[in-house]
Amino acid sequence: MPRNAKFATADVIDATARLAARHPGEATVARIAAELGAPTGSIYHRFSSRDVLLGEVWLSAAAAFQAAFAVQLEGDDAFEAGLAAARWVPARVRDRPDEARILMLHRREDFAAAHWPEAMQARAAALAKEMQAGVRNFAKRLGAGDEIARQRVRFALIEVPLAVVRPHLQAGQPPPAIAEALIEDCYRAVLAPLLAPAPGAAAHSRSRSK
Repeated sequence: MPRNAKFATADVIDATARLAARHPGEATVARIAAELGAPTGSIYHRFSSRDVLLGEVWLSAAAAFQAAFAVQLEGDDAFEAGLAAARWVPARVRDRPDEARILMLHRREDFAAAHWPEAMQARAAALAKEMQAGVRNFAKRLGAGDEIARQRVRFALIEVPLAVVRPHLQAGQPPPAIAEALIEDCYRAVLAPLLAPAPGAAAHSRSRSK
């Protein structure tokens, strides 16, 4: 009878992520095997190389984060859905600090992206396109019709939450309780001009009502 594998592929990815979250260079096959209490051969049995394993770690983290972020943007009220997504980031960081460090402190290139097989390169490209499309569609829902407005949306939705949580990740600490409030204040301030009536619209409305 064939023996059941002691470690699942997911166990290898999780152990690698714990090491890579500190620094991708620490995730050597020998250290991963030690983290698992497994022989190095069991890792190479599942992954053809360390580069492929690191790639799977990065791709898994990026796919999970993006999918969860996209769910936050699905609300009927675009402005409130975007606010929920922006406020969600610190909670995600607290809940999954290794994922956050992998995606927010390190670059994809740190995970040997140049040496990934073509199929993995294609998965990374698809994730990038999905993220860009999601932000673009959200901007349309908000009525961001020009490039300046779209830059406002990206700043409020993506860059502000990252700026708030990244210093705490660098310090090895969870984002503080005030993180959500700071993100909300910035989000509302940056996107307020998109919600304001066009110049002269109020006066035009009053003249029509006379």
